[in-house]
Amino acid sequence: MAQAGTATAFSDTDLQRMREPVLQGVTHPERWRREQLRRLRNLVTEHESAILEALHQDLAKPPLEAMAEVVALLQELNLAERRLRSWMRPHRVRVPIVQKPGRAELIREPLGCVLLIGPWNLPFSLTLWPLVSALAAGNTAVIKPSEHAPATAELIERVIPMHFPQDVVTVVNGDGDVAANLVRQRFDHIFFTGGGRIGAKVLEGAAANLTPVTLELGGKNPAIVLNDADLDVTARRLVWGKGFNAGQACIAPDHLFVQESVREPLLNAIARERLRLYGEQPLDSEDLCCLIHDRHYSRLEALLRGAEAEGRVLLGGEFDPERRRIAPSLIAVHDDHDPLMTDELFGPLLPVLTIPNLDAAIEHIQKQDKPLALYLFGGDTNHQKQLLRQTSSGGVCFNDVVMQAGVPDLPFGGVGASGMGAHHGEAGFRTFSHERSVLRRPFWLDLPQRYPPYTLSPDTFRRLLS
Repeated sequence: MAQAGTATAFSDTDLQRMREPVLQGVTHPERWRREQLRRLRNLVTEHESAILEALHQDLAKPPLEAMAEVVALLQELNLAERRLRSWMRPHRVRVPIVQKPGRAELIREPLGCVLLIGPWNLPFSLTLWPLVSALAAGNTAVIKPSEHAPATAELIERVIPMHFPQDVVTVVNGDGDVAANLVRQRFDHIFFTGGGRIGAKVLEGAAANLTPVTLELGGKNPAIVLNDADLDVTARRLVWGKGFNAGQACIAPDHLFVQESVREPLLNAIARERLRLYGEQPLDSEDLCCLIHDRHYSRLEALLRGAEAEGRVLLGGEFDPERRRIAPSLIAVHDDHDPLMTDELFGPLLPVLTIPNLDAAIEHIQKQDKPLALYLFGGDTNHQKQLLRQTSSGGVCFNDVVMQAGVPDLPFGGVGASGMGAHHGEAGFRTFSHERSVLRRPFWLDLPQRYPPYTLSPDTFRRLLS
């Protein structure tokens, strides 16, 4: 077995071999697709304890957060198995009068062999999540797990061959060079989950073959708290959203806009909830993950130290280099030029900006790249409509954080710098399908007016079509 970080060869010949079942029509029947979904379900359920252990090794995940990755996959599988037949069914399309008695329809067919490049933050669920859609749509797949989560990458490489034939699903482990070589091959679709910088390289590499790409990225997701929000529940959900996976989630709240009149009460509520959730020594909490590697930890520690030197740490600030742990921390920020506001934090630091009203928060948001997620606590229906009307984001959640990703029927994807394309449920099935237009016409009606010499006047022709 190849270890994560080493190169595993995957050639054009291998790619053609994996595309062959699709070309021969083997993967098209519903029965074949259901069999692959069953194989994936067995993989998840039979290796549950090994999955939890690998996630603990890579990220020190508490069992419940690790189990969330398992449950997320099983939810997606449940939906795919329940809806597969309706997703596969051809869609009838109305034909204009001049095409009658023809029949038109859209047929969703497999793309071929697809490449799935997984991330390190949720390295099991987010690597195999798109595999559900890819198999349901009748494709074969090559999986490239993240080398930064080596225990999970090695587990995926070990268990996939136990459940799938090599020409259906193959795992290629390795470093960034391995991923770059895969991207340059002529896959039928590439699905990438990760950061924007690497996503741009994936897009560039895929362009040579005009390979379609889905990018699940991230961004600086704002959370807004208005003066009529339930501060205790808001504080609890914000602390959880920032502490979950140590803030290493693409839809975690990145920074907080809080209305001036409730700033101090909210900060006090967050302090109480942090104590309740993670204790007096949060770095010792068994429910707090570690940062993925030294480079990521060092970047966040440097930001924290800089804020601490300026007296801007409002809550927390604890860190432990040996265990790569940083406690959920609040940091005062005064404008968008602060170093904490430059790039996606992807950690347990939460910058706090004071605003007079919702209009001011929206003005800030409009100046930023479009985020993957946007959160609003408090306000009424008009405030919610205003936020939806004047901003753009991958998704929106009112009065909570992160939970929108747990709705399997909701498409999940970004817009602009936060990504392109979507998955989950039918959206994922469509991502990995080609909608083929089909028109069927009989021989028995063949009107002479369509052929030269033309006897039908343009005006008459227009009236027939209107």
